[in-house]
Amino acid sequence: MATLSSSSSPSSSIENLFKERKYPFIFVLSILLLTVVVFLLNTTTTSPITSVFYFQQQQQKPPTFPPSPQDAAVSPPPPASSTKNGGSDSSDFETIKWEACAVPMAVDYIPCLDNLLAIKQLTSRRHMEHRERHCPDPTPRCLVPLPLGYKLPVPWPKSRDMIDCAMMLSVSGFGGKLKSTGKIWYDNVPHPKLVDYKKDQNWVRKSGDYFVFPGGGTQFKEGVTSYVEFVERTLPNIEWGKHVRVVLDVGCGVASFGGYLLDKDVITMSFAPKDEHEAQIQFALERGIPATLSVIGTQKLTFPDDAFDMIHCARCRVHWDADGGKPLLELNRILRPGGFFVWSATPVYRNDERDRNIWKATVALTESMCWKAVAKTVDASGIGLVIFQKPVSYSCYEQRKDNFPPLCEHKESLNSSWYVPLSNCISRLPDDGNDYLYNWPAPWPERLISKPPSLSAEPDAEEAFNEDTKHWSAIVLDFYLEGLAINWSSVRNVMDMNASYGGFAAALIDRPVWVMNVVPIDAHDTLSIIFDRGLIGIYHDWCESLNTYPRTYDLLHSRFLFTKLVQRCEIRDVAAEMDRILRPGGYVLVQDTTEMINKITPILRSLHWSLNLYQDHFLVCQKGFWRPSAAGIRN
Repeated sequence: MATLSSSSSPSSSIENLFKERKYPFIFVLSILLLTVVVFLLNTTTTSPITSVFYFQQQQQKPPTFPPSPQDAAVSPPPPASSTKNGGSDSSDFETIKWEACAVPMAVDYIPCLDNLLAIKQLTSRRHMEHRERHCPDPTPRCLVPLPLGYKLPVPWPKSRDMIDCAMMLSVSGFGGKLKSTGKIWYDNVPHPKLVDYKKDQNWVRKSGDYFVFPGGGTQFKEGVTSYVEFVERTLPNIEWGKHVRVVLDVGCGVASFGGYLLDKDVITMSFAPKDEHEAQIQFALERGIPATLSVIGTQKLTFPDDAFDMIHCARCRVHWDADGGKPLLELNRILRPGGFFVWSATPVYRNDERDRNIWKATVALTESMCWKAVAKTVDASGIGLVIFQKPVSYSCYEQRKDNFPPLCEHKESLNSSWYVPLSNCISRLPDDGNDYLYNWPAPWPERLISKPPSLSAEPDAEEAFNEDTKHWSAIVLDFYLEGLAINWSSVRNVMDMNASYGGFAAALIDRPVWVMNVVPIDAHDTLSIIFDRGLIGIYHDWCESLNTYPRTYDLLHSRFLFTKLVQRCEIRDVAAEMDRILRPGGYVLVQDTTEMINKITPILRSLHWSLNLYQDHFLVCQKGFWRPSAAGIRN
């Protein structure tokens, strides 16, 4: 066997080894070491999120699922196929260029609520017109930059968990360290004004790198836990989480009321306008609590008739008797027959002249609407509340001496609250028959799968509803949760962009997530069914911007939505809006036709999202931290 000469240099010796391929074990070992080094160098230049995402996707081959009954007419069942990476091979995404939004407060940009030009041209602001939607035309195609120092959100439930104010009394001046309190990163919502504005009411405080939420509020002097129990003691028939399941919280502050009720199996739609307090709703959503931006101004709220089991107002600063009582008539429209209105405000328990006048005007209006005051009390801290109940039949309306406010002439058509002025009449009950007695939905959780009261009376309607429920239960359990590269432990805020019966949300009910069910305005109206099931949702037109802050949701679910949207608006505009409301690290799950998947893939890739395709019909995308360059803004 040849030996190496002692006069040979190390480099020439190694070179001869590779040329002659002697000492095969050394040669093979060298090749292996070189391969490992190249692999490590490649992985260090790849995003950790993308690397894990690709690895998980390669390891799993999901089963094949047919579309739901509602989708069968849209697309044939997807064929079984191996998992692919990327979708379309088109390189068109390289020609799609994005710019950062260049508007005031760009990091919090909400196009339809921040249209300053339209707001300046308003002739009146008496009825909160400046807080309503004024969408720009054309729709902006810019991408919202990230706040400096933005981090992945504090996970649920640490973002929500709170301690009562009573527990904090032992901490001198509330200045000590807080334990077990809800918290979010300050850099993610860098708005300290609310801390100063409400510093005596203990809504939110700044502690180091965090905002913390002690569970206080204007009406929660003993803490939100004590307040919620006080409400149920006042009227035991409420039965949190059994009889009352779906609640609307008007003027919600930082949504501590709705956040606490989650532990009682109550889902609360909290809402407030985008106002001078700054970021109330943004705080709530960052905490993982359901919330949306809205205002009772001149237009109807984007909810169906007879939707909520309870509506709650704790010092929500709404003049219910204003403009002939239109604000309270709007609450009557969306409150379920037999449902409750809980009003906790100074006119209930103070006796100064101003409060007495408001109380008299409100009581007169509720009596004319046939609402009955079923409870009124004051707690040990001096906070009082009154609970009204909406009637379940027409008998009271027929006995009124004065037909004012009048009954509406007919029951409003479905999808009738999108850009529709407030009514000055009493919404009719779900059935116009005078001998009709409204049936409350089944107790929770039975109502989730029971036949919804608002389901069509058509012979096949109940069968279609049951099949849809079974379909989503199977596809979510066996495919979405196990067969896709989605880290569900990082998902809290979910939006179903085309919700149909709410089957997707129902299938996720046992997971620590909440789902905003969106029924597009051009889709079959099923939103009443969703509320009957004990879920929440809104109407929306996806050709416009949504009423929410940027970086709001962890997962967007779209089922055959783009196939319909492409007939009315540009997909690129919709993609920009999805990017705006999705958090970095968040996911988009699209089910659509092969043709549509191929069409949207280049657009989504141009956003620098990672994409993976399953069975040719299920596209999973993940948003990273990439942003277009902008002076002074983090990329």
